[in-house]
Amino acid sequence: MHSFLVLGSCRPGRAFLLAVGLGILTHAPALGLAKADEPIPAHPFPGITCHVESRSHPPMRWFVAEVDLANPKVRVRVAPGGADPDGPGQWQTTLMAPTKIAAREGFDLVVNGDFFRARGLKDGEGTNSGYRAGLWGAVVGPAVTDGQVWSVGTNATPCLAVHNDRSVTIELLQRPTPDDWEVVAGNTILVKDGRPIPHRVKTRHPRTAVGLDATGRRLLIVVADGRKPKIAVGMSFDELAAELVRLGCRQGLNLDGGGSSVMAVRDPASGQYRILNQPTDGHERPVANALGITVDRGATP
Repeated sequence: MHSFLVLGSCRPGRAFLLAVGLGILTHAPALGLAKADEPIPAHPFPGITCHVESRSHPPMRWFVAEVDLANPKVRVRVAPGGADPDGPGQWQTTLMAPTKIAAREGFDLVVNGDFFRARGLKDGEGTNSGYRAGLWGAVVGPAVTDGQVWSVGTNATPCLAVHNDRSVTIELLQRPTPDDWEVVAGNTILVKDGRPIPHRVKTRHPRTAVGLDATGRRLLIVVADGRKPKIAVGMSFDELAAELVRLGCRQGLNLDGGGSSVMAVRDPASGQYRILNQPTDGHERPVANALGITVDRGATP
């Protein structure tokens, strides 16, 4: 049985409230706490709602951001980390923390993006993690930022694509087309035509996933905590797919996970970012690219 705990409001002029007991990481000063028995509607920005869900048997916890793609002020964007370190060489960017990418790009909500490689990296988790800001990196799949293609795939890869007409799809891509304005790649389709895709891999890990409803006007972003006994063991592909279907997704895609999984929201009052989940390294991991949501508060619908 699920238990639901709703993250608090972070509207301009109000403190950003968080439910007690989540153990949420933050790099900003505490702005206030809400009692766990006083859920507050979480509408951090027009067109974005957030909540957290949990389960006891086995212990799981996942964060959900629902994005209204029909809202003309909402923009879905993909951004690389740092500058290309070697020009035409094999490396495309330098690793950067998702909240640093978000601050540079003006994202209101950010999650980690594509699977990636880093030069000379010896992988590890927690305090043994070799991921450091500034390492040369390259995403595994196709990547497009504001119409500029900066990575192509070696094979057809499942991707979230934003097109020139602002429609959003989940589809297989190898080389993005001129119609692809933003692209981030994952590694496997979780949901197709409203049905979970069964997977043989049953291991549980922290996960980041995206899904679209039948209209294509509602984007769901899910980040599941994991590797935390008695708190959150993570999710298998099948378990994550089941949650996407329950949330109303007709299509679903798994993005990079593990220690990279992170979801952060900007506090409009302070401009600082709050990390909602608990990354397994004890802090957000520098990554090669990030998926962000921006709400244009100056535009007129």
